[in-house]
Amino acid sequence: MSGRPKGEQHRTGLLNGFAAYGMWGLVPLFWPLLKPAGAAEILAHRMVWSLAFVVVALLVVRRWAWIGELLRQPRKLGLVTIAAGFITVNWGVYIWAVNSGHVVEASLGYFINPLVTIAMGVLLLKERLRPAQWAAVGVGLAAVIVLTVGYGQPPWISLCLAFSFATYGLVKKKVNLGGIESLAAETAIQFLPALGYLLWLSAHGEATFAQEGAGHAALLASTGIVTALPLVCFGAAAIRVPLSTLGLLQYLAPVFQFLLGILYFHESMPPARWAGFTLVWLALVLLTTDAWRTARRGKVAAAAAAVSAASVAVPADQDSEPRPQPKPKPVDPVEA
Repeated sequence: MSGRPKGEQHRTGLLNGFAAYGMWGLVPLFWPLLKPAGAAEILAHRMVWSLAFVVVALLVVRRWAWIGELLRQPRKLGLVTIAAGFITVNWGVYIWAVNSGHVVEASLGYFINPLVTIAMGVLLLKERLRPAQWAAVGVGLAAVIVLTVGYGQPPWISLCLAFSFATYGLVKKKVNLGGIESLAAETAIQFLPALGYLLWLSAHGEATFAQEGAGHAALLASTGIVTALPLVCFGAAAIRVPLSTLGLLQYLAPVFQFLLGILYFHESMPPARWAGFTLVWLALVLLTTDAWRTARRGKVAAAAAAVSAASVAVPADQDSEPRPQPKPKPVDPVEA
Protein backbone atom coordinates (compact mmCIF):
# COMPACT_ATOMS: atom_id res chain seq x y z
CA MET A 1 0.00 0.00 0.00
CA SER A 2 2.84 2.41 0.84
CA GLY A 3 4.22 2.22 -2.71
CA ARG A 4 1.18 3.84 -4.26
CA PRO A 5 0.88 7.64 -4.64
CA LYS A 6 -0.85 9.45 -1.78
CA GLY A 7 -3.53 10.90 -4.06
CA GLU A 8 -4.38 7.46 -5.39
CA GLN A 9 -4.55 6.11 -1.85
CA HIS A 10 -7.01 8.85 -0.91
CA ARG A 11 -9.21 8.18 -3.96
CA THR A 12 -9.22 4.45 -3.19
CA GLY A 13 -10.17 5.22 0.41
CA LEU A 14 -13.00 7.50 -0.67
CA LEU A 15 -14.37 4.89 -3.08
CA ASN A 16 -14.31 2.25 -0.35
CA GLY A 17 -15.95 4.67 2.08
CA PHE A 18 -18.74 5.48 -0.37
CA ALA A 19 -19.16 1.75 -1.05
CA ALA A 20 -19.38 0.87 2.66
CA TYR A 21 -21.85 3.56 3.67
CA GLY A 22 -23.74 3.20 0.40
CA MET A 23 -24.31 -0.50 1.05
CA TRP A 24 -25.37 0.20 4.64
CA GLY A 25 -27.73 2.87 3.34
CA LEU A 26 -29.34 0.62 0.72
CA VAL A 27 -29.65 -2.48 2.91
CA PRO A 28 -33.37 -1.76 3.67
CA LEU A 29 -34.02 -2.95 0.12
CA PHE A 30 -32.56 -6.36 0.99
CA TRP A 31 -34.35 -7.44 4.17
CA PRO A 32 -37.90 -7.51 2.66
CA LEU A 33 -36.61 -9.96 0.02
CA LEU A 34 -36.18 -12.54 2.79
CA LYS A 35 -39.87 -12.74 3.66
CA PRO A 36 -41.74 -14.87 4.66
CA ALA A 37 -38.85 -15.49 7.09
CA GLY A 38 -39.41 -13.56 10.31
CA ALA A 39 -36.94 -11.12 11.82
CA ALA A 40 -35.61 -13.67 14.33
CA GLU A 41 -34.95 -16.28 11.65
CA ILE A 42 -33.25 -13.70 9.40
CA LEU A 43 -31.13 -12.56 12.35
CA ALA A 44 -30.05 -16.14 13.13
CA HIS A 45 -29.08 -16.75 9.51
CA ARG A 46 -27.15 -13.49 9.49
CA MET A 47 -25.10 -14.65 12.46
CA VAL A 48 -24.41 -18.12 11.06
CA TRP A 49 -23.53 -17.09 7.51
CA SER A 50 -21.50 -14.06 8.63
CA LEU A 51 -19.20 -16.40 10.55
CA ALA A 52 -18.87 -18.63 7.47
CA PHE A 53 -17.94 -15.61 5.33
CA VAL A 54 -15.34 -14.19 7.70
CA VAL A 55 -13.73 -17.61 8.22
CA VAL A 56 -13.21 -17.83 4.46
CA ALA A 57 -11.82 -14.27 4.48
CA LEU A 58 -9.41 -15.13 7.30
CA LEU A 59 -8.28 -18.24 5.39
CA VAL A 60 -7.47 -16.04 2.42
CA VAL A 61 -5.51 -13.41 4.36
CA ARG A 62 -4.07 -15.97 6.81
CA ARG A 63 -4.68 -13.93 9.94
CA TRP A 64 -5.10 -16.30 12.88
CA ALA A 65 -2.59 -15.17 15.52
CA TRP A 66 -5.12 -12.83 17.15
CA ILE A 67 -7.31 -15.78 18.19
CA GLY A 68 -4.75 -17.17 20.64
CA GLU A 69 -4.08 -13.71 22.04
CA LEU A 70 -7.80 -13.13 22.54
CA LEU A 71 -8.35 -16.45 24.30
CA ARG A 72 -5.50 -15.65 26.71
CA GLN A 73 -7.22 -12.42 27.79
CA PRO A 74 -10.47 -13.22 29.64
CA ARG A 75 -11.35 -9.53 30.14
CA LYS A 76 -11.01 -8.81 26.43
CA LEU A 77 -13.01 -11.93 25.59
CA GLY A 78 -15.71 -10.77 27.99
CA LEU A 79 -15.85 -7.39 26.23
CA VAL A 80 -16.21 -9.15 22.86
CA THR A 81 -19.14 -11.10 24.33
CA ILE A 82 -20.77 -7.87 25.49
CA ALA A 83 -20.21 -6.34 22.05
CA ALA A 84 -21.80 -9.40 20.45
CA GLY A 85 -24.84 -8.97 22.68
CA PHE A 86 -25.35 -5.32 21.77
CA ILE A 87 -24.87 -5.85 18.03
CA THR A 88 -27.37 -8.72 18.22
CA VAL A 89 -29.94 -6.32 19.65
CA ASN A 90 -29.06 -3.72 17.00
CA TRP A 91 -29.31 -6.16 14.08
CA GLY A 92 -32.53 -7.72 15.34
CA VAL A 93 -34.34 -4.42 15.95
CA TYR A 94 -33.19 -3.04 12.60
CA ILE A 95 -34.36 -6.06 10.59
CA TRP A 96 -37.71 -6.05 12.39
CA ALA A 97 -38.11 -2.27 11.89
CA VAL A 98 -37.44 -2.43 8.14
CA ASN A 99 -39.73 -5.40 7.54
CA SER A 100 -42.45 -3.84 9.69
CA GLY A 101 -42.58 -0.54 7.80
CA HIS A 102 -40.43 1.64 10.09
CA VAL A 103 -37.53 2.50 7.78
CA VAL A 104 -37.71 6.26 8.49
CA GLU A 105 -37.69 5.72 12.23
CA ALA A 106 -34.77 3.32 11.86
CA SER A 107 -32.83 5.94 9.89
CA LEU A 108 -33.42 8.41 12.73
CA GLY A 109 -31.58 6.01 15.05
CA TYR A 110 -28.41 6.37 13.02
CA PHE A 111 -28.84 10.13 12.67
CA ILE A 112 -28.91 10.54 16.47
CA ASN A 113 -26.19 7.94 17.08
CA PRO A 114 -23.36 10.56 17.14
CA LEU A 115 -25.31 12.57 19.72
CA VAL A 116 -25.82 9.50 21.89
CA THR A 117 -22.12 8.65 21.58
CA ILE A 118 -21.17 12.14 22.80
CA ALA A 119 -23.64 11.92 25.69
CA MET A 120 -22.21 8.55 26.72
CA GLY A 121 -18.70 10.02 26.59
CA VAL A 122 -19.77 12.67 29.11
CA LEU A 123 -21.67 10.30 31.41
CA LEU A 124 -19.37 7.27 31.31
CA LEU A 125 -15.93 8.59 30.36
CA LYS A 126 -16.23 12.02 32.03
CA GLU A 127 -15.29 13.78 28.79
CA ARG A 128 -15.58 17.57 28.59
CA LEU A 129 -17.62 19.04 25.76
CA ARG A 130 -17.11 22.23 23.85
CA PRO A 131 -20.03 24.71 23.82
CA ALA A 132 -21.08 23.71 20.29
CA GLN A 133 -21.21 20.05 21.34
CA TRP A 134 -23.38 20.91 24.34
CA ALA A 135 -25.68 22.85 22.02
CA ALA A 136 -25.89 19.88 19.63
CA VAL A 137 -26.79 17.49 22.44
CA GLY A 138 -29.43 19.93 23.70
CA VAL A 139 -30.97 20.29 20.24
CA GLY A 140 -30.94 16.51 19.86
CA LEU A 141 -32.77 16.11 23.17
CA ALA A 142 -35.34 18.66 22.01
CA ALA A 143 -35.80 16.62 18.83
CA VAL A 144 -36.56 13.47 20.84
CA ILE A 145 -39.12 15.42 22.93
CA VAL A 146 -40.80 16.75 19.78
CA LEU A 147 -40.94 13.28 18.26
CA THR A 148 -42.27 11.80 21.50
CA VAL A 149 -45.12 14.33 21.53
CA GLY A 150 -45.80 13.68 17.83
CA TYR A 151 -45.78 9.88 18.15
CA GLY A 152 -47.60 9.85 21.46
CA GLN A 153 -44.69 7.74 22.78
CA PRO A 154 -40.88 7.88 22.64
CA PRO A 155 -39.36 6.83 19.29
CA TRP A 156 -38.20 3.59 20.87
CA ILE A 157 -36.95 2.01 17.63
CA SER A 158 -34.64 4.98 16.98
CA LEU A 159 -33.47 5.15 20.59
CA CYS A 160 -32.85 1.39 20.78
CA LEU A 161 -30.79 1.43 17.58
CA ALA A 162 -28.83 4.52 18.63
CA PHE A 163 -28.03 3.34 22.17
CA SER A 164 -27.23 -0.26 21.18
CA PHE A 165 -24.88 0.86 18.40
CA ALA A 166 -23.25 3.58 20.51
CA THR A 167 -22.62 1.06 23.31
CA TYR A 168 -21.32 -1.44 20.78
CA GLY A 169 -18.88 1.18 19.48
CA LEU A 170 -17.76 2.06 23.01
CA VAL A 171 -17.03 -1.59 23.83
CA LYS A 172 -15.27 -2.19 20.50
CA LYS A 173 -13.01 0.79 21.20
CA LYS A 174 -11.84 -0.96 24.37
CA VAL A 175 -11.41 -4.32 22.59
CA ASN A 176 -9.31 -2.79 19.78
CA LEU A 177 -9.65 -5.56 17.17
CA GLY A 178 -9.66 -5.11 13.40
CA GLY A 179 -12.96 -5.13 11.48
CA ILE A 180 -12.80 -8.71 10.15
CA GLU A 181 -11.26 -10.07 13.35
CA SER A 182 -13.89 -8.36 15.49
CA LEU A 183 -16.76 -9.64 13.35
CA ALA A 184 -15.27 -13.14 13.44
CA ALA A 185 -15.03 -13.11 17.24
CA GLU A 186 -18.54 -11.70 17.70
CA THR A 187 -20.22 -14.08 15.25
CA ALA A 188 -18.32 -17.02 16.76
CA ILE A 189 -20.02 -16.16 20.06
CA GLN A 190 -23.38 -15.75 18.30
CA PHE A 191 -23.00 -18.91 16.22
CA LEU A 192 -24.13 -21.68 18.57
CA PRO A 193 -27.26 -19.90 19.91
CA ALA A 194 -28.19 -18.90 16.34
CA LEU A 195 -27.64 -22.38 14.95
CA GLY A 196 -29.59 -23.89 17.85
CA TYR A 197 -32.51 -21.56 17.13
CA LEU A 198 -32.49 -22.47 13.43
CA LEU A 199 -32.45 -26.20 14.27
CA TRP A 200 -35.34 -25.64 16.69
CA LEU A 201 -37.32 -23.84 13.96
CA SER A 202 -36.61 -26.69 11.56
CA ALA A 203 -37.68 -29.34 14.09
CA HIS A 204 -41.00 -27.54 14.56
CA GLY A 205 -41.56 -27.10 10.83
CA GLU A 206 -41.33 -23.30 11.06
CA ALA A 207 -38.04 -22.74 9.21
CA THR A 208 -38.34 -21.21 5.74
CA PHE A 209 -34.79 -22.04 4.60
CA ALA A 210 -35.69 -25.39 3.02
CA GLN A 211 -39.37 -24.70 2.34
CA GLU A 212 -39.34 -21.64 0.06
CA GLY A 213 -37.07 -22.86 -2.72
CA ALA A 214 -33.41 -22.56 -3.65
CA GLY A 215 -33.64 -18.82 -4.35
CA HIS A 216 -34.90 -18.08 -0.85
CA ALA A 217 -32.21 -20.28 0.68
CA ALA A 218 -29.53 -18.48 -1.35
CA LEU A 219 -30.81 -15.10 -0.19
CA LEU A 220 -30.68 -16.19 3.45
CA ALA A 221 -27.15 -17.48 2.95
CA SER A 222 -26.12 -14.19 1.35
CA THR A 223 -26.83 -12.35 4.62
CA GLY A 224 -23.22 -13.18 5.50
CA ILE A 225 -21.94 -11.27 2.47
CA VAL A 226 -24.35 -8.38 3.10
CA THR A 227 -22.99 -8.13 6.64
CA ALA A 228 -19.27 -8.56 6.02
CA LEU A 229 -18.65 -6.85 2.66
CA PRO A 230 -19.41 -3.29 3.88
CA LEU A 231 -17.08 -3.91 6.83
CA VAL A 232 -14.27 -4.91 4.47
CA CYS A 233 -14.79 -1.71 2.46
CA PHE A 234 -14.97 0.34 5.65
CA GLY A 235 -11.68 -1.14 6.85
CA ALA A 236 -10.04 -0.25 3.52
CA ALA A 237 -11.35 3.31 3.82
CA ALA A 238 -10.37 3.80 7.46
CA ILE A 239 -6.64 3.34 6.77
CA ARG A 240 -6.62 5.66 3.74
CA VAL A 241 -8.74 8.72 4.56
CA PRO A 242 -8.81 11.04 7.59
CA LEU A 243 -11.27 10.39 10.39
CA SER A 244 -12.92 13.74 9.65
CA THR A 245 -13.77 12.48 6.17
CA LEU A 246 -15.15 9.23 7.55
CA GLY A 247 -17.20 11.27 10.00
CA LEU A 248 -18.89 13.06 7.12
CA LEU A 249 -19.35 9.89 5.06
CA GLN A 250 -21.18 8.19 7.95
CA TYR A 251 -24.23 10.36 7.30
CA LEU A 252 -24.66 8.81 3.85
CA ALA A 253 -26.21 5.65 5.32
CA PRO A 254 -29.08 7.26 7.28
CA VAL A 255 -29.69 9.74 4.43
CA PHE A 256 -30.15 6.87 1.97
CA GLN A 257 -32.35 5.03 4.48
CA PHE A 258 -34.45 8.13 5.09
CA LEU A 259 -34.95 8.72 1.35
CA LEU A 260 -35.84 5.07 0.79
CA GLY A 261 -38.39 5.22 3.60
CA ILE A 262 -40.14 8.21 2.02
CA LEU A 263 -39.69 7.67 -1.72
CA TYR A 264 -39.66 3.87 -2.04
CA PHE A 265 -41.56 2.54 0.97
CA HIS A 266 -43.91 5.59 1.01
CA GLU A 267 -43.89 5.99 4.79
CA SER A 268 -45.76 8.98 6.16
CA MET A 269 -44.01 12.13 7.40
CA PRO A 270 -46.45 14.15 9.53
CA PRO A 271 -45.40 17.68 10.62
CA ALA A 272 -44.17 16.55 14.04
CA ARG A 273 -41.82 14.03 12.42
CA TRP A 274 -40.47 16.67 10.02
CA ALA A 275 -39.91 19.01 12.97
CA GLY A 276 -38.05 16.33 14.91
CA PHE A 277 -35.85 15.37 11.97
CA THR A 278 -35.09 19.04 11.27
CA LEU A 279 -33.87 19.50 14.83
CA VAL A 280 -31.70 16.39 14.55
CA TRP A 281 -30.17 17.65 11.32
CA LEU A 282 -29.52 21.03 12.95
CA ALA A 283 -27.69 19.25 15.78
CA LEU A 284 -25.57 17.32 13.28
CA VAL A 285 -24.71 20.55 11.43
CA LEU A 286 -23.52 22.03 14.74
CA LEU A 287 -21.42 18.94 15.47
CA THR A 288 -19.89 18.77 12.00
CA THR A 289 -19.09 22.48 11.87
CA ASP A 290 -17.49 22.36 15.31
CA ALA A 291 -15.40 19.31 14.37
CA TRP A 292 -14.25 20.99 11.14
CA ARG A 293 -13.26 24.21 12.92
CA THR A 294 -11.42 22.30 15.64
CA ALA A 295 -9.49 20.26 13.07
CA ARG A 296 -8.64 23.43 11.10
CA ARG A 297 -7.37 25.23 14.20
CA GLY A 298 -5.21 22.20 15.01
CA LYS A 299 -3.66 22.26 11.53
CA VAL A 300 -3.01 26.01 11.70
CA ALA A 301 -1.36 25.67 15.12
CA ALA A 302 0.80 22.75 13.93
CA ALA A 303 1.87 24.68 10.82
CA ALA A 304 2.74 27.78 12.89
CA ALA A 305 4.80 25.67 15.30
CA ALA A 306 6.65 24.01 12.41
CA VAL A 307 7.49 27.36 10.78
CA SER A 308 8.70 28.82 14.07
CA ALA A 309 10.88 25.79 14.80
CA ALA A 310 12.37 25.84 11.31
CA SER A 311 13.22 29.55 11.48
CA VAL A 312 14.87 29.28 14.91
CA ALA A 313 16.82 26.07 14.38
CA VAL A 314 19.28 27.41 11.75
CA PRO A 315 22.74 25.84 12.46
CA ALA A 316 25.53 28.35 13.16
CA ASP A 317 28.92 28.08 11.35
CA GLN A 318 31.35 26.53 13.84
CA ASP A 319 34.30 28.58 12.48
CA SER A 320 32.66 31.99 12.69
CA GLU A 321 30.76 34.18 15.10
CA PRO A 322 27.07 33.28 15.45
CA ARG A 323 25.02 35.49 13.21
CA PRO A 324 21.82 37.11 14.52
CA GLN A 325 18.73 35.23 13.41
CA PRO A 326 15.80 37.03 11.79
CA LYS A 327 12.61 37.18 13.79
CA PRO A 328 10.03 34.56 12.81
CA LYS A 329 7.56 35.87 10.32
CA PRO A 330 3.96 35.65 11.58
CA VAL A 331 2.00 32.86 9.90
CA ASP A 332 -1.14 33.85 8.05
CA PRO A 333 -3.85 31.42 9.26
CA VAL A 334 -5.42 31.39 5.81
CA GLU A 335 -2.15 30.41 4.15
CA ALA A 336 -1.50 27.78 6.83
